[in-house]
Amino acid sequence: MEIATSMAKDAGDRRADVAASCSRSMIPLLSARRLTGTPSAMAAATLSYDAGPDDLWVGTEVLRTYTDDGARRAMADLRAFIDSCPTLAPSGEDVGGSYRFAVAPGPRLGDDSVHVSHTTTSDLGTLEWDSMLVRIGTTLVVVQAEGNKPGGGRYLTQVAEAALHTYQTTGS
Repeated sequence: MEIATSMAKDAGDRRADVAASCSRSMIPLLSARRLTGTPSAMAAATLSYDAGPDDLWVGTEVLRTYTDDGARRAMADLRAFIDSCPTLAPSGEDVGGSYRFAVAPGPRLGDDSVHVSHTTTSDLGTLEWDSMLVRIGTTLVVVQAEGNKPGGGRYLTQVAEAALHTYQTTGS
């Protein structure tokens, strides 16, 4: 098991064009790994479990706080991106497989919440990612689960509820 607390330098990119064409560059936005808007503060923690190539699971929690209406816009943009690009099949010699994104059923948490389901299929197999985004005022609590076994996101709701409770209790 490994725990890390780092964020990608571009994790707070400026707002992307929601009307942009569906392409491989949209994958971080569609999977909620990168959201639109620039938060005023962010914190992250990652927990991974790797028992070999056939048993991989990674869980991530990210808190993003905005000084304006960025949290609401980020969630609206994410829904718009998924509506516009539910399936991607990138082309090119070094690219294979397909990517599917959907807003999945999930509990209503905070002021707004969304459950995003992502499946990547290639010659190497299938990888599933699930993300739960919960907005509380100007803050987003984002919990992601990723693994190479079906059902890897089955605890996502419980983890999101615990993260939300911790944030509401401690503010972090």
